[in-house]
Amino acid sequence: MMKTLAPAGAMALALSTTAAMATVERSPQSMAILFEPGRYFELGISNVNPKVSGTVGGGALGSGDMTRSYQSLSFGMKMPITPDLDVALIIDEPIGADLLYPTGTGYPLAGSNAEINSVGVTGVLRYRFNENMSAYGGLRAVRTNGEVELFTPSFTYRMSVDDDVAFGWLLGAAYELPQYAARVAVTYNSRLKHNFDASEALTTGLGTMSQDTAFSTIIPESVNIEAQTGIAADTLLMGGIRWVKWTDFDITPPLYESVTGGTLVSYRTEAVVYSIGIGRRFNENWSGALMASYQTDGFTPTSNLGPTDGQRSIGVAVTYTQDNIKVTGGLRYIDLGDATTVPPIGGQFNDNHAIAAGLRIGYTF
Repeated sequence: MMKTLAPAGAMALALSTTAAMATVERSPQSMAILFEPGRYFELGISNVNPKVSGTVGGGALGSGDMTRSYQSLSFGMKMPITPDLDVALIIDEPIGADLLYPTGTGYPLAGSNAEINSVGVTGVLRYRFNENMSAYGGLRAVRTNGEVELFTPSFTYRMSVDDDVAFGWLLGAAYELPQYAARVAVTYNSRLKHNFDASEALTTGLGTMSQDTAFSTIIPESVNIEAQTGIAADTLLMGGIRWVKWTDFDITPPLYESVTGGTLVSYRTEAVVYSIGIGRRFNENWSGALMASYQTDGFTPTSNLGPTDGQRSIGVAVTYTQDNIKVTGGLRYIDLGDATTVPPIGGQFNDNHAIAAGLRIGYTF
């Protein structure tokens, strides 16, 4: 039964692209690749097109769409070392941001922009004690850089951050009942601490202050619970819970803090994402899945660089399998929660959304 339902279970991968605009997260850190049979390789690409706009002054001034579409690439390979020991390598983009407030709108932040880029490399070993129990662990390295320009009524601020590599680890365990295509996997991901070198410049009516500086930022710890079970012939129920301690994340450069007394980006609460879906195998080649997710809110007031709070989504995916190749395509609509940004801007961001599309190619050899 597990072999029969495996293509349907893979649907969740195409729908896992994160579009959580309330945070900078881009990857859900799934360990699903560990449970692919034999030697396995996969390549994924996703495109997220968010539409986020707000107003100030009771709707008198509009920001225009301040988000830009972005693409994410991922790569994974899993291989057996012995009958009971597997190794996997995963390359993804753990965090990111890409935004630009349009010019000419009259909005207080018009022209402001920010970008965060990252690449993560994760190596994992999984040991099977028997057909039911297994444990796994690994190391992760993430390289991150970024830049920001803020144009406000009272000051202009620019910062460029050099590349920094941070290291962390993960530990997990899984319980399986192969005869029912059932599996529960729990993964803990440690936090990663970046120590950035940066260049800052802040201009007011009194002149410009600039300096080379250094500060720390933490990519927070998280826990993933991923589950699936067969509920009928060729039908799979799947879901998950992801908790992230976003209260540990902030970007607070020294010059910016000394002049403004605040942070560039910080989060008021932790986040939990719940997901549930159903997969169905139609014939030897075709499978399909429907999934829905909900992310808790509580970030309001938010940073002006991430003005949404929570989200709800619904997605669909289709997999075509031929011999040892499977191709999965997914489409997801995300309803981004309303938010108010921090003073003194106090923008009202309502009725925003994003559309995410993903394509994943898997090869068993």
